[in-house]
Amino acid sequence: MAKIAGSLSRRADALLNWFDDRLPVTAFWNNVMTGYMAPKNFNFWYYLGSLALLVLVIQIVTGILLAMHYKPSALEAFASVEYIMRDVEWGWLIRYMHTTGASFFFIVIYLHMFRSLLYGSHKAPRELLWVFGMFIYVALMAEAFLGYILPWGQMSYWGAQVIINLFGAIPKIGEPLTQWIRGDYFISDATLNRFFALHVIAVPLALLGLVLLHLVALRENGSNNPDGIEIKKNKDADGKPLDGIPFHPYYTVKDIFGVGMFLILFSFILFMWPEAGGLFLEHDNFVPADPLVTPEHIKPVWYFTPFYAILKAVPDKLLGVLTMGASVAILFFLPWLDRSPVRSIRYKGTWYKVLLALFTIAFVRLGMLGMAEGTPAQTWEMRLWTLVYFMFFVLLFFMSPRGKSKPEPDRVTH
Repeated sequence: MAKIAGSLSRRADALLNWFDDRLPVTAFWNNVMTGYMAPKNFNFWYYLGSLALLVLVIQIVTGILLAMHYKPSALEAFASVEYIMRDVEWGWLIRYMHTTGASFFFIVIYLHMFRSLLYGSHKAPRELLWVFGMFIYVALMAEAFLGYILPWGQMSYWGAQVIINLFGAIPKIGEPLTQWIRGDYFISDATLNRFFALHVIAVPLALLGLVLLHLVALRENGSNNPDGIEIKKNKDADGKPLDGIPFHPYYTVKDIFGVGMFLILFSFILFMWPEAGGLFLEHDNFVPADPLVTPEHIKPVWYFTPFYAILKAVPDKLLGVLTMGASVAILFFLPWLDRSPVRSIRYKGTWYKVLLALFTIAFVRLGMLGMAEGTPAQTWEMRLWTLVYFMFFVLLFFMSPRGKSKPEPDRVTH
C-alpha cells in the first residue's frame, strides 16, 4: 500500500509540474493567496469584499437558470415569470434567490463604500481602486435597472417609462435619444428584447471585466486597514511586512466564517420574507403591465431611491436630471476631494466624524423620502438633505487639509 501511495503521489506531482510548465497555476496561487500579505488587523468591515463576490456568483448562476425559461416578449414576459414561479421545478427558489440577491448586492456594496469613507481606502495610492469600484457600482445600477424591467409587471413598466423619459429632458437630442433607447415610439417588444440582451450578456461581461481590474488594483497596491497605515513601510529581513500575514489561510478562514453568517441571514430573508414588505419585490409587480392604468405612486427599487429623491427635489426637469447625475458623478472624485493628511477616521478630527454622520443620515433619509408620496413638506425635506449631501463633498475639500487630526502610529494597532 505504501508503494502504491508513493507512486500515486509522484504521478500527481509530475502532473502538477506538467501543468505548471504550461500554465503557472502554483505561481498564481502563491501570488494571489498564500504569497499575498494582508494587514493583520482586519475587522468585520473586511468581510464585505468576499461577500460581494459571493453575491455576484449567486446572481450569475441564478440569472442563467432564469434566462432558460424567460421569454422577452411583451405578451409572454409576465406569464413566463409566473411559469417559472409555479411550474418550473425549484423555479420559485431560483427567482427569489435572484431578487433577494439583487438587494443584498446593493446592501453589501453600500457598506463596502461606507467602509472606504471610514478608513480612507480611496486615498493615494488606491485612487484607481476606488474609481474601478465606482464603475462597478454604476454598472450594477444599470444591470439592476435593466433586470427590473424584465418581469413586465405594472411597476416595472411604469418605472421604465419614467426613467427613460428623463433622457427627454436633454435639449435637442432628448427625444431622438429616448426613442433610440426604447427602440420604438413607446415601450414595447423592442425595448424588452434589447434590455434583456444588455442584462444577460453585455453588462455582465463589462461587470466581470471591472471586477477583475478592481482585484488587480487591490493586489498591486495592497489592502488598506482600519489604521490607514501602509504595512509595506515596515519590513523584516526577508522583505515581508512586519504587520502583514498571508491572506491564505488566515483570511480565507475568516471569509468562510463571514460567508456562513451571511448565508444564514440571506436564507432567512429568502424563505421567510422574500418580498421584504414591498422593498425587494413591489406589490404592483405582481400585476401584469397595463399601459392604460398608471400606478398611484411610481417609485424605483429602494437602492435607487436616494438619487430619485434628489431628482424630485429639483423643480426643473433638466436641472433635476443634471443634479441626480452629479450626485453619482461626484463620488468618482472622492480621492481628490479628501485632502486629509491621514486616512482613517480613527485619527481624523471631530469635524470629519460630524460630516460623515450627516452625510450618512442624508443618504438614508433621501432613500426613505424617495419611497414616499412626495408631499410639499417632504419635497422641502428632500431639498434640505440634497444640500447636506453635496455640502459633504464641498466641506471635505476645503476642511480636510486644515482640520485637526491625530498623528498616525508607526505600526498597526489591534
